Amino acid sequence: MSTRKPIKLGLSMRYLGYHAAAWRHPEADPGAASKLGHFLRIARTAEAAKLDMLFLADGIGLRTRDEPPGALCRSHQTAELEPLTLLSALAGLTSRIGLVATASTTYNEPFHIARKWASLDHLSGGRAGWNIVTSWSEAEAWNFNRDQHMEYDLRYERAAEFVEVVKGLWDSWEGDALVHDKASGIFFDQSKLHVLDHKGKHFKVRGPLTVARTPQGRPILVQAGASEQGLEIAARSADVVYSASHTLEAARDYYAKLKGRLAKYGRGWDDLKVMPGITYFIGRTQAEAQAKLDQLNELVAPELGLSYLYGQMGDLSGYDLDGPVPEPQDPRIRSMARMALDLARRENLTIRQLYSRIAAGFGGRVVVGTPESIVDDMEEWVAAGAADGFNICPPVLPVGLDDFVELVLPELRRRGMFRTEYEGTTLRENLGVPMPANRYAAARG
Repeated sequence: MSTRKPIKLGLSMRYLGYHAAAWRHPEADPGAASKLGHFLRIARTAEAAKLDMLFLADGIGLRTRDEPPGALCRSHQTAELEPLTLLSALAGLTSRIGLVATASTTYNEPFHIARKWASLDHLSGGRAGWNIVTSWSEAEAWNFNRDQHMEYDLRYERAAEFVEVVKGLWDSWEGDALVHDKASGIFFDQSKLHVLDHKGKHFKVRGPLTVARTPQGRPILVQAGASEQGLEIAARSADVVYSASHTLEAARDYYAKLKGRLAKYGRGWDDLKVMPGITYFIGRTQAEAQAKLDQLNELVAPELGLSYLYGQMGDLSGYDLDGPVPEPQDPRIRSMARMALDLARRENLTIRQLYSRIAAGFGGRVVVGTPESIVDDMEEWVAAGAADGFNICPPVLPVGLDDFVELVLPELRRRGMFRTEYEGTTLRENLGVPMPANRYAAARG
């Protein structure tokens, strides 16, 4: 079986990896998440492997809680660098790989985001991407003059308008506006600079943006929401969506539901790439791969492990960790509690085994296997219409990335599923998504 076209691959490089005990791995540097050298090593490895992009998720508050007591001080999800600053540093030290960072529409203004990401696109030669989020935690609200997080529907309503304002600001300058005619003294064609003059429910933004049109027309837009509002934002504007489905059936349904909306906005099926996030434990044999997972699971302190169940199941610290999972105790998120309990009952998991499952990939999908079985899984998802590629979330960095490059990439290439060279110099070219037209130039014909 062969896919019709090569897949796309992104690399999540947050913290020290996506396993809760990543920082305790024998080869990990516990302080690396604050060091440029660590991220530069990862970026250069990923670029040499011809991966499409680096991705930095972000939160603007300490979301991890000390529940149960003793959990917080054991978590490496606590100290990290601001992503745009980091990617700006990496921009001058790499040449082809995409640079995607998260920023919240709830705790920023559109002009901020438009200006910063346009600048990164210029500095990187057309490799910038913005991951659109609304934020979700009270901890973030407390850092921005709020006692509570903005109500859900209002948050997404604001986000939809926010994205449209940013896109409008990115169209301020037509591509050929800057004529730089020394002889006449004309720096730019004033007829090709446009004032947005947006007046909406949430924002009043005049413009124009003080950054020229970027090498990509505008930075790549990335989105990860699965809500109805999030799907609409993605269908209208996103170039890439990071999905979080755990099963092939759910992923296929999500893929069809999202792509089925594209035509409403005049977009083609391939104008948007869906890339599920997956944590891989890779070995030359199945036993070797399982041993890598088991090694990390043994390093998860019970207090930390239980913290991954706290929101779904309540405080389980008084129960036998090697006993059955009890009914949820006043769960914060009932749907997630039911899913966790169903998983535990279906597979007869103990409390320790259940938290180990979640801690292995921060709740995301985890695949344990050989290069052949992992690529079989990838190929099945792509052939089934569930993915256009994958966002790799290594359990430990840079070790997990090295395993992927050394073991999985050769198998992908053997099957003709991944590139050997970049297609272009910009992230947009490498992803194969179209260049957006400048609205003013298009209106003029």
